[in-house]
Amino acid sequence: MKKTAVMPYILIFFLLFIKISAFRVLIFDAKSFWHIALVEFPLWAFLLSVVLLVAHKQLWQAVWIFNLLVSIIFFTVTLYLRYYSTIPSYYDLQQATQSSSVSNTIAMLSTPWDFLFFLDAVLLVFLARRWRKPVKLPAIKHIAISMAVISAISIGYAIEQPVIDVSYFAKENGFLQSQVVQLYNRSTDTAHASSTKLSEKKLEELKGNKYVKVSEQESFGRAEGRNLFVIQVESLQNFVIGKTLNGQEITPNLNNLLSESAYFSNVFQQIGAGTTSDAEWIVNTGLYPQGMIPTANSLSGKEAPSLARTLKKEGYGSATYHADDVTFWNRDVLYPVLGYEEVFSIDDIPNVKNVGFGPADEVLFRFAADELPRQLETYERIYANIVTVTSHTPFELPSSMQHLTLPIEYEGMYVGNYLQSIRYADEQIGFFIQELKDRGIYDESLIVILGDHSGMHGTLVTKEDQQLLSDFLGHDYSLKDQFTIPLIFTGGNLFEEKELTRLGGQTDIMPTVLALLGIEHNASVMGHNLFEYKKNLLGMRYYMPGGSYIQSEQLYKAPGAKLPGVLHDLKTMDERRKNSDAKKHRKDTETLMNYADTLLTDYMKD
Repeated sequence: MKKTAVMPYILIFFLLFIKISAFRVLIFDAKSFWHIALVEFPLWAFLLSVVLLVAHKQLWQAVWIFNLLVSIIFFTVTLYLRYYSTIPSYYDLQQATQSSSVSNTIAMLSTPWDFLFFLDAVLLVFLARRWRKPVKLPAIKHIAISMAVISAISIGYAIEQPVIDVSYFAKENGFLQSQVVQLYNRSTDTAHASSTKLSEKKLEELKGNKYVKVSEQESFGRAEGRNLFVIQVESLQNFVIGKTLNGQEITPNLNNLLSESAYFSNVFQQIGAGTTSDAEWIVNTGLYPQGMIPTANSLSGKEAPSLARTLKKEGYGSATYHADDVTFWNRDVLYPVLGYEEVFSIDDIPNVKNVGFGPADEVLFRFAADELPRQLETYERIYANIVTVTSHTPFELPSSMQHLTLPIEYEGMYVGNYLQSIRYADEQIGFFIQELKDRGIYDESLIVILGDHSGMHGTLVTKEDQQLLSDFLGHDYSLKDQFTIPLIFTGGNLFEEKELTRLGGQTDIMPTVLALLGIEHNASVMGHNLFEYKKNLLGMRYYMPGGSYIQSEQLYKAPGAKLPGVLHDLKTMDERRKNSDAKKHRKDTETLMNYADTLLTDYMKD
């Protein structure tokens, strides 16, 4: 066959190889020619071969569309990695329309270099003009078969490997292969869950504690008979509590509240891909989220033994408030699973003073306050779950809602916008607390305030932002600063000012709340009463590579796509040499996470 007949096919495959190589270097910092040629490239080449065989009469159009789709995938993965510090699963990619936190900040996440992924779309147009009707190449069948065989071998090998961290797994086994394995694991329900079962006593021993029955714990029943308000604050991180900027408090209302609160300052987020909705799941079940897939999107609809259901047995009516579309992250499925009797969303909350995703927090809190008289008449006691939304990425507020006078170096910066948003959220929390006091409800209530997850993370936090954060904190912005959220328990005559630095996680919130209310929960949970236990062990699946953990003395970040594993002293965040304790904690964390998945499986789709 003439060289001119073969040339267009060589160039088509060559462009794909170059693009895949650029993707590997950018995402994984992986530059091995042989790994690209023998692991990453073959499966993509097989798909391209199928396209060439099926669409020969419209070859250039089909190749152009195929390459465009590959470019969109690579571009999306790049932006996702910059924001979430992990690569997405197939499920995340198909849910791209719901990833508003990324889509709304695409201009901030992307760089001009990223658009080079689409350069081949232009080059293919020139090739199409040069070879308008390429000669049919029988060798494409042989290429397809050989690429299929190589791909089958690599997928077969990958399926036998544990997917501890998706990014690291994709680096070693190929991006497409990692998606195939996740799909396979999901379909066979073998991704993480096992037959592992842990008693409450064994669970506490893994965490380093001596088990104490809930009813015998010192704090049990301290808030018995009280109403319950849980305020989940969007993007609220612990490092802002008690801090000032040019003499201005970032959280003056929360700071004032601490004088009559128990404040846990060493509590870590444990969310997965579902971010805020995952936090709602964890806080209301005491269970871990699914990890790489938003938990709410995987629920079968089976009722969970939740906070609302346990409280209902004690005469509580429950309501949740979120000024967003109830279908976002499948909350229309999540909320019935959690058992709320009343659900208030954008369909109910006045659609006024819109900022970002919907009505501002001041509208949300006013609406919730106005519902209280009716609810107090309807129910013996009330449980209200309020989820704020205004302090969401990209943290841009109109000047009328900005309460801070920022120094010039903070103006227009991501960290400056973040501090303004948190200051606004704090103001609205202060309003709601005052409403409870004015209505005579505060002294009859247990109020829990927490952050759902970090706001300052990913490449949106520039080097300039990092420097401002270092100046603001007085030390380098660390993983601990990123992942810790404030957890505050308050209410009239319940607590004296007290800061507790023992390690906690979001899974601990529900067990702690129920213990304070003097109520036992008749279902397994992963967390425990933070007032009772001093030691803890938390697994992490998102924002840190799988296999990472936080223990009362250590934070271990497992190997990821680019960086090796690192062990930190939890208090100072100084790097430490790996030791026998770290090995034991990694093994115990694996046991703990397997059990977490065993509990979660009951509520997931088949």
